[in-house]
Amino acid sequence: MKYTFLLLSSLFLLASCGESNPEKAKGDLVENPMSATNPDADLAAEAPVMTFKDNIHNFGTLVDGEVVTYKFKFTNTGKSNLLISSATASCGCTVPSYPKTPIAPGEEGTIDVEFNSSGKVGAFDKNVTITSNTVPNQIYLVIRGEVKSNNKSN
Repeated sequence: MKYTFLLLSSLFLLASCGESNPEKAKGDLVENPMSATNPDADLAAEAPVMTFKDNIHNFGTLVDGEVVTYKFKFTNTGKSNLLISSATASCGCTVPSYPKTPIAPGEEGTIDVEFNSSGKVGAFDKNVTITSNTVPNQIYLVIRGEVKSNNKSN
């Protein structure tokens, strides 16, 4: 009897976990048309495309404590509005900012990336992840360079 109850309980839990409604999952700001549940190539062809002039910037040699900024310029070369939902950096010393309004097809925008070299002596290579409604929905930007100590004895 105890095993029958456990078996029936397990089956009930498995059956209730299997229910899904894909229409309820569309509440996010970014809806990627190439999701695992809907790989529709026609929708992907209509998606926005974030085209960067360059996605890597080398600041060269910096002095410890210097704060520098680079503007990564891009164009929406796709067929629908581009919506950026987030820009996150791999380190707290790197701060990205991005447009919060839709970028229409053919329009340009920038992702500004600020790097604070304070306490970061040596070579650096930092990543910024841009999440948007493009296909694929994540694009990676890189800043790099080298920070030299501002100590005159070095």
